[in-house]
Amino acid sequence: MENIVKAGIFGVCIGDALGVPVEFKKREDLKRFPVTGYLEFMSWNQPKGTWSDDSSLTLCIADVLTKGYDLEKIGESFVKWNKYGHWTAHGRLFDIGGTTRHSIARLIKGESARFSGNIFEEDNGNGSLMRTLPLAFYLKDEGDIEKIYQTVKEVSAITHGHFRSVFACFIYIIFAIELIKGKNKKEAYLHVQKVALEYSVIHEFNPKEIELFHRILKNDISIYPEDEIKSGGYVLHSLEASLWCFLHSETYAEAVLKAVNLGEDTDTTGAITGGIAGIYYGFENIPEGWVSDLVRKEDIEVLCEKLHEKLMT
Repeated sequence: MENIVKAGIFGVCIGDALGVPVEFKKREDLKRFPVTGYLEFMSWNQPKGTWSDDSSLTLCIADVLTKGYDLEKIGESFVKWNKYGHWTAHGRLFDIGGTTRHSIARLIKGESARFSGNIFEEDNGNGSLMRTLPLAFYLKDEGDIEKIYQTVKEVSAITHGHFRSVFACFIYIIFAIELIKGKNKKEAYLHVQKVALEYSVIHEFNPKEIELFHRILKNDISIYPEDEIKSGGYVLHSLEASLWCFLHSETYAEAVLKAVNLGEDTDTTGAITGGIAGIYYGFENIPEGWVSDLVRKEDIEVLCEKLHEKLMT
């Protein structure tokens, strides 16, 4: 358990940094020239080991959690990131999703983080899923599934308030919590299917919405061939792709490289996959060179130690 927070948070940041240089590249191009480690410049013209908004917002949430859960403070930290480059790799942001931008604009005008998020069906990008991992550490001992759902919903809805985004984050957090508890992949996955479906029935969630998750919850996402796994910015595709890459890997490196080489939204698929792969395979399984070349690794390490102390001891 000692390095599990570090494994998860570094897992997100490294998966993100591996994907940044090839964001928007097509899968067929990456089949010809696959990513095997950090690249530099290219898509965003950033030096190697640079992470993007996925990691920044993950680190913002982690930072607030070192002092305790406070939704408004999380909202404030997003504003600081947006306006002043708080928790960015190089002091300024270079990437932000549309839904996140609109929601933060409301926060800047003084809206409460409870009501700042976009709630329409078209607002189901992966912008809340990519940053949600720290909540797994915060909620790992929570026995009340209602509390888990409501907390995940609140944090997702700072920017992404539609049910689909919230439910995707909920599935991911339940899965991550099971991995933190030491369950193997299959046990964790079966538990997620059972809990999420039962919860959706008890709360009478819209069956049409739940049906959209059928490949994850009613089937087994790992049985689908790669060409049926999409990797753009839609939250459901990101969740499917990340679980698929994780379930098809034997090491951290294999999981995140599989994620990045799916193409399109490479940094986010890498980050989401990297979080659960880091937790499962452990910090020592993350290639040393990737850790040492990660931008601001010392700052991230200090943050992880504080979070570990607050939530794991």
